[in-house]
Amino acid sequence: MKFLPLLWKQIWRKKFRTIITMAAMFIAFVLFGLLMALRLSFSMGIDIAGADRLVLIHKVSLIMPLPVAYQARLQAVPGVQLATHNSWFGGSYQNNPNAFATIVVDPEPMFKMYPEYKLPDAEMKAWLADRQGAVVGRTLADRYGWKIGDRVPLRANIWPPKVGDTWEFNIAGIYDGERTVDKTQFFFRYDYLDENRRFGEGSVGWYLVKIADPSQAVELGQKFDAMFANSSAETKTTTEKGFLDSFAKQIGNVAAIFTAIIAAALFCILLVAANVMMHSVRERTNEVGVLKTLGFTDTGVLFLVLGESVFVAAIGGGLGLLTAWVLISGGDPTGGLLPIFILPTRDVLIGVACIALLGVLAGLMPAVGAMRLRIVDALRRG
Repeated sequence: MKFLPLLWKQIWRKKFRTIITMAAMFIAFVLFGLLMALRLSFSMGIDIAGADRLVLIHKVSLIMPLPVAYQARLQAVPGVQLATHNSWFGGSYQNNPNAFATIVVDPEPMFKMYPEYKLPDAEMKAWLADRQGAVVGRTLADRYGWKIGDRVPLRANIWPPKVGDTWEFNIAGIYDGERTVDKTQFFFRYDYLDENRRFGEGSVGWYLVKIADPSQAVELGQKFDAMFANSSAETKTTTEKGFLDSFAKQIGNVAAIFTAIIAAALFCILLVAANVMMHSVRERTNEVGVLKTLGFTDTGVLFLVLGESVFVAAIGGGLGLLTAWVLISGGDPTGGLLPIFILPTRDVLIGVACIALLGVLAGLMPAVGAMRLRIVDALRRG
């Protein structure tokens, strides 16, 4: 700590150069934070998916339906706490087919399966009392200005009703949750769909199974698939994390793309910072000789130069990471198109580690050079 005033004076010897270097690090770590948040959002929250939830889909494809009768058989398997089903509706709102995810559910089991979705008891009761009722996420409701009691029409893309081509829904509830909860979804009741669609009665899209022991996920998954082997609708079971991962990879390995961008940006900043430090130390060769003359050891000089590099990285990179955190804490900037937009503590710690590593690597070569410099050579060059 006693050398902090000396480090502070050293980094501001060339104010413009220091400001430019810090600005580059600032931008790099703002980019780091935003890309890490986008990486999590585009991967659909894979890293925070439930370890105790399994997903059963048709063995051929996710778009192939499964019989609704499978639910009772799944629920009867030892080790299963809860089994329910979901179906993709694919409706469009205001002629926009990609406005939001519309999912057909069995209300009570669905919200038991996902206790992180917070829906007041009164709104759940209202939903159960109204077959045309729907529950929407807080973000989605805010986007369209919906409130409880509003009537919302959705045009059918996959499941046309028996009359016309538009489904009518009453907003019965608005669910909320922590920042990691996707609050952009539209849920409505399976019985309403099944009674009023033109075809596909008695079928569902996929099953969700909550198990008591996550360590039995593989064993139970194999057991489920064996139960329905050689049937007209064989299944393929995976963990919820594996299901989301495979679904996200349909548009490419987004995580790898963002990671590559981050790595490229940090590598470029490393080169810039290392070049600046080498110039800085070269300009002060005689001062290094004076420091050693005054009693600074080679190791002391090494850590002094490294400390200068880490100090610059900590200020520039730290402010950048803090700015990214503040921006991300403000919520999804797209108004709901990114269901999960957060910067997890894990990624913040990775950013801090990258700042420290960047500072050390940028200053390592000039620090080693200063450490090895002989007093006579240093003073002669000065």
